Amino acid sequence: MTPRTSRLIEKLRAKDKISILFVCLGNICRSPAGEGVFRSIVEAHGAGERFVIDSAGMGDWHIGQLPDSRMRRHASARGYNLTHRARQVKPYDFEDFDIVIAMDGQNAADLRELAPTADDCGKIVPMSEFFSPGTRYQCVPDPYYEGAEGFELVLDLLEDSCARLYDTLS
Repeated sequence: MTPRTSRLIEKLRAKDKISILFVCLGNICRSPAGEGVFRSIVEAHGAGERFVIDSAGMGDWHIGQLPDSRMRRHASARGYNLTHRARQVKPYDFEDFDIVIAMDGQNAADLRELAPTADDCGKIVPMSEFFSPGTRYQCVPDPYYEGAEGFELVLDLLEDSCARLYDTLS
């Protein structure tokens, strides 16, 4: 974890309620899965009242749609019910959320362009900062053009990194 992220996490630990926004490109695969996995972890720990959890996409192509049917199917097999409706991230999200989790480097760069202030840029953290040491991936790869293995990989990475995110915030 970078020193900047460590400072942000320290500030968030002191809060009674933490708001988290997961962001990917279209808000139909990775970010709704991140939202669903993290929500499940939070609920399993009985900490639902401490977190506000949402997801959004950089693009507007899928606004109002459920997550990709393949992601819903793979997530359901692991016990996650993904019911989020896609929405596009907006500048005001930086007012509403304490931490904005980007699924890949391009998402992080696009979020920095959208962020209204330098302080808002400081809320943007790559999901990869919560990967287990030794993970060979540097981002949560987009499974949209992949087969079943791509969706399974995304869920593997998110289960591990969301657990580490929860532990870090707790």
